[in-house]
Amino acid sequence: MSENTVKHEHKQCGGKNIEKMEEIGKAMPVEEEIYDVAELFKVLGDQTRVKILFTLIKDEMCVCDIAELLEMSQSAISHQLRVLKQARLVKYRREGKTVYYSVSDEHVAIILNMGIEHISE
Repeated sequence: MSENTVKHEHKQCGGKNIEKMEEIGKAMPVEEEIYDVAELFKVLGDQTRVKILFTLIKDEMCVCDIAELLEMSQSAISHQLRVLKQARLVKYRREGKTVYYSVSDEHVAIILNMGIEHISE
């Protein structure tokens, strides 16, 4: 960046943060990663899905147990579980005719627990 460009683009601050801006710019995730993170938070923007995740952090459960615990219909829970599966936040396993759901990995619990910590401060 030339000296003239810095002065022109940074009239108020004088361009004294150019090096810091370049460093931050290099560390910025690529657009696809930013999009994926935004999509993750959209999925987490639904109270029912968050309740389901908090339930599944404790132990794996089938749809009927989640529905009873959250006092919702099985079809409503199934729909939300589908969204959570697509976002790779939950996984499932079959045992006979029953499907058991659980969180996909420890990151899900970390994200939710950090959210609780953040709002509790």
